[in-house]
Amino acid sequence: MANAPTLTTLAADLETGRTNARKLVDECLAKIADKSGEGGRAFVHVDIEASIEAAKAMDRLREVRAAPSPFAGIPISIKDLFDIKGQVTRAGSRALDDSPPAEVDAPVVSRLRRAGFILIGRTNMTEFAYSGIGINPHYGTPKSSWQRNVGHVPGGSSSGAAVSVVDGMAFGALGSDTGGSCRIPAAYNGIVGFKPTQQRIPREGGVPLSFTLDSFGPLARTVECCAVLDAILANEPVRPLHARSVKGMRLAVPTTVALDDLDPEVSKTFERTLDILARKGALVERIEVREFLDVAVMNAKGGFAAAESYAWHRYLVESHGDVYDPRVSSRVLRGQAITAAEYIGILEARKSFIARANERVAPYDAVVMPTSAITPPRIADLADDQAFGKANLLSLRNCTLINMLDGCAISLPCHRNGEAPVGFMLAGAGGSDRRIFELAAGIEAAISV
Repeated sequence: MANAPTLTTLAADLETGRTNARKLVDECLAKIADKSGEGGRAFVHVDIEASIEAAKAMDRLREVRAAPSPFAGIPISIKDLFDIKGQVTRAGSRALDDSPPAEVDAPVVSRLRRAGFILIGRTNMTEFAYSGIGINPHYGTPKSSWQRNVGHVPGGSSSGAAVSVVDGMAFGALGSDTGGSCRIPAAYNGIVGFKPTQQRIPREGGVPLSFTLDSFGPLARTVECCAVLDAILANEPVRPLHARSVKGMRLAVPTTVALDDLDPEVSKTFERTLDILARKGALVERIEVREFLDVAVMNAKGGFAAAESYAWHRYLVESHGDVYDPRVSSRVLRGQAITAAEYIGILEARKSFIARANERVAPYDAVVMPTSAITPPRIADLADDQAFGKANLLSLRNCTLINMLDGCAISLPCHRNGEAPVGFMLAGAGGSDRRIFELAAGIEAAISV
């Protein structure tokens, strides 16, 4: 995707008149409508009329130098998790079909709209965001960009979001990340996905999976594109992103949990990336992070996701459980068995985990690891529930470590053209978002081929 347009280049083209919003929207709509592509599975709703009218409006505003931002007129996609005024938010499910349309935009949607981005449509997702695989039995499953003729999973839960970007049906996407739902689809499709520090971005207007772990973030083609969208979502100024030099970066590779059971292709690509960075002057150190062993213990009975999703779904699953994906409802219902005392125990254990883990990694600029332990499995291989469960756990495992840490993290592609997609994840403690972006921009430039 080296020659694909970025938000910055698109903004420049809009400013100079080399393109306009209507052309961009028409191009995206054409790709979505292409019967040979993934548009019919990547999107659950396309705002054809509204996006065309919005493009006309942005072009008129730019003509009189009144565009709300340099990015006004650029089409982006919105995960079906978020409220858009006048539309029903289904969260990839049929259980919410009879819900009333949203009365207002979610704050994150409102901020994107205020900057002039055009909402091209709602993207498909794992039902209720409860899986890292991306399979959806209700709306179909968009295929990963890798070996599309074979049919690999897109990653979840922001499956359609990633496919919309990699296929040029949108130039950025709004997703969510509870245990990797921005980063895994990014890794499985060769793009960039960012999980922000949770408290930076408001979570109202989005269907929750876990109140404790949910974060809302962007997927896009480059680190800089994600940084632009992240700033807008956080209601912060969009500032130039200054890439840090790889030379002198202090990168910690956790040998505990994060490198276990890696696919050979993931291990080879990750190690090659570390070698490139070391040869360019990064200080790469392998360290034990024994605290990571605590995560499996905290999640033994389903953890925060099971307990908190059951609290939200308990009446809906009782009345509409027959239309849920059984792989989702079974995970939600695990929360029934978690007692109040156990839930409080997980809260306390997490506090201790965060404090100890942050102290251990404090000397380093970032923690780095493969985004996922595996490459995207074939959709056909996951018909068996046992195979699905194993692939789901291995997809989510590394990303979940950072959500439990209340940190921030980014996944960027580190594979070569023609190879299986592999994500390289940089993570830091909560509040280090800008540093992670700067480091990732430097690494992106160093490993691009």
